[in-house]
Amino acid sequence: MTQIDWKNLPFAYLPTDCNVQCNYKNGAWGDIRVSESEYITIHMASTCLHYGQEVFEGLKAYTGADGKIRLFRWEENSKRMSNSAKGVLMPEVPRELFREAVYQAVLRNKRFIPPYGTGATLYIRPLLIGLGPEVGVKAAREYLFMVFVTPVGPYFKTGFAPVDMMITYKYDRAAPLGTGSYKVGGNYAASLLSLKEAHETGFSTTLFLDAKHKKYIDEAGPANFFGIKNQTYITPDSKSILPSITNMSLMQLAEDMGLKVERRPVPVDELSTFEEVGACGTAAVITPIRKIVDPEHNRIFEYGSDNQPGPISTRLYQHLTAIQTGDSADKHGWISFVE
Repeated sequence: MTQIDWKNLPFAYLPTDCNVQCNYKNGAWGDIRVSESEYITIHMASTCLHYGQEVFEGLKAYTGADGKIRLFRWEENSKRMSNSAKGVLMPEVPRELFREAVYQAVLRNKRFIPPYGTGATLYIRPLLIGLGPEVGVKAAREYLFMVFVTPVGPYFKTGFAPVDMMITYKYDRAAPLGTGSYKVGGNYAASLLSLKEAHETGFSTTLFLDAKHKKYIDEAGPANFFGIKNQTYITPDSKSILPSITNMSLMQLAEDMGLKVERRPVPVDELSTFEEVGACGTAAVITPIRKIVDPEHNRIFEYGSDNQPGPISTRLYQHLTAIQTGDSADKHGWISFVE
């Protein structure tokens, strides 16, 4: 294996030794198998290619100072994948199958798990796709569940440092009663054009508003949004938002810190009242936001000073990452060991 510069890894795909796969056919799941190929063969009429029958997850494996391999709340990823699968008429992946596939993928690629203290992690991607050939709009009869892994660095090159975002009024990520709460590829495809425009104008990502009224905050690019003011952690409540496991965890840690937690509609105008704002998700954990530009109303919302993350965001980030790497006590039973 080529020597990996763990401390300078990008958030990008790097080949590993193998992946784990399992097929669904004739109404039942088959046996798990291991593949050393990075490629899969599918029928040209597979429903994943034509009708979007595809759901996925993202979680990470961490190395602690004790050398043990940790997973963070994998059960919640399993639950969310099941919910996403039901939302697009796919068979649910049983909890034990999900667990076994994830554990095998991690252990069989153990040499790619970044060492403790490097800031890098092993990203785990469970994927479920419709394989059955159909030309009519209907659910497939065959499916493939697979898990592959790759070592990654920070999602944003700046790491845990403030970024700038822009509000988009031109594009919607998802409709209120659509697939926004499911982790399906179509939601991310819908965000690509606005993300490209954000990058071209000097922003890290876009802040999406609700598709119905264009007055409430939905998602911060591929992540959940949160704001902090008056010792309160506030995050949007919307049917078109993906239920983030990271956000769920941060809400619990905020309560542990003595903060009040509110999950409710967040009007765009409320941006002017926050002391700190950020985006959160598995990939970046927390991305502090320095500036949000509202081009429609010629407004700029700025947060913090000296280009530093806010104090509460910093405490939350440090606490969550310490739990994930074993540097802090796991009081809520979020960590599983892979052995």
